[in-house]
Amino acid sequence: MMLYKLFLQQCIRSKEVWISLILITLLGVLGIIIGNKHLKRQQDAIAEVKTYQEEHFDRQVSLHNDDLGLLLYYANFAYINTLNPLAGLSIGQSDVYPTVKRITIKTFEAQKYDTDLVNPMNLQSGNLDLSFVIIYLFPLLVIVLTFNAVSEETETGTWRLIAIQSKSKLGFITSKLLVRLILLCTILIFLFFVAKLILNLSLDARFFWMFGLSILYILFWFTVSFFIIIFKKSSGFNALLLLSVWLVLMILLPAGINAYVTSKYPVPEALSTAIAQRDGYHVKWDTDKRATIEKFYQHYPQFKRYGYPTDGFNWLWYYAMQQMGDDDSKEQQEAFSTKLILRENVSSQIASVIPSMHLQLAFNQLAGTSMSQQQEYLNATDAFHEELRLFFYPKIFESQLADTIDWNQFVPEYYKTKTTLKPLKAIVPLVVASVILILFSIPMTKRL
Repeated sequence: MMLYKLFLQQCIRSKEVWISLILITLLGVLGIIIGNKHLKRQQDAIAEVKTYQEEHFDRQVSLHNDDLGLLLYYANFAYINTLNPLAGLSIGQSDVYPTVKRITIKTFEAQKYDTDLVNPMNLQSGNLDLSFVIIYLFPLLVIVLTFNAVSEETETGTWRLIAIQSKSKLGFITSKLLVRLILLCTILIFLFFVAKLILNLSLDARFFWMFGLSILYILFWFTVSFFIIIFKKSSGFNALLLLSVWLVLMILLPAGINAYVTSKYPVPEALSTAIAQRDGYHVKWDTDKRATIEKFYQHYPQFKRYGYPTDGFNWLWYYAMQQMGDDDSKEQQEAFSTKLILRENVSSQIASVIPSMHLQLAFNQLAGTSMSQQQEYLNATDAFHEELRLFFYPKIFESQLADTIDWNQFVPEYYKTKTTLKPLKAIVPLVVASVILILFSIPMTKRL
């Protein structure tokens, strides 16, 4: 026990180490506060939309009671993506896509990717959250604490004394690393405790999975450091090599993989979908009305009873045009969605051998802020939009008055994000990477 105490004193005796420990703790707390502000903005938006929607319908009914089609041209219906509080730890896609979508019954593709007005410079830099601190900054602290764990003994001339007096030189080194590991885990526990208090997190399985994966990730970086310092090179060499490994795993490989996935699965459909949607609607102004309505009835044969009104402007023809915007872009939209899913799947497969990317994807999945979960929310929004159309189309075509509808039933609806993270799939890449490094390190222990 005395030996571990000496190791701890040796580890934290320098001002540089103290500064690093304090800085990582402060950055972690700052990341939690930023995550809390992000959640607060989303919660405020949800609270506002509840009041707004009720007042919005009352105002529209008072203005357009005799023209339901015109009322529904303006009426917005809120569909809310409920954020898990863990999104405050791993913001993911939620800083780009809005939590609340307010949609009309007009063409959905024109509204699908609408987002809030945000400073693009802020989007480029991203938000500092706890996941960033754990994934990018904790490894740097591991490097600071371990790069000279062996070399300093050699450089100060005490290694020969240790070799004579110590029962196991390998045990001596692992004990030094264990003290440093416990020190970092203590900071991590403190940060998750602060996150629990500030974000009001539930102590559920997802919370403990996020914490457990963080521990495994830190352990992986200790195995990387152990593999390098076991060669007994100089402190400068160890520091340079460890920083190079950090640069490769954190910057070069993710950037290269992103470039590969982007080039392998380009998405020209993003533009072609927008064009097809716009053409599908706008060219119908110059198209024979009967042809437009016939296409509409092919999609909704149950509405054929409303006939083919072609004289002047009428709402059946107008909303048929809106429907054509979605129908004519359906093929491009399906291709676009397929490409996004392929990108997500390939990235996930490649990330299984790159711990930093794997942990980021796992955090986002646990927090409900991954790209795949965002796509599921958009698909649910599409279904919600279709329900609105099927409810209102007959009332519009029959020229019903707006005040005959119970507008109180249209309260904001909520979507609950599904978390499908498989524990074994989340753990195995980190454990396997650590075990492989340990197995490669064992033959090198003879150098001691």
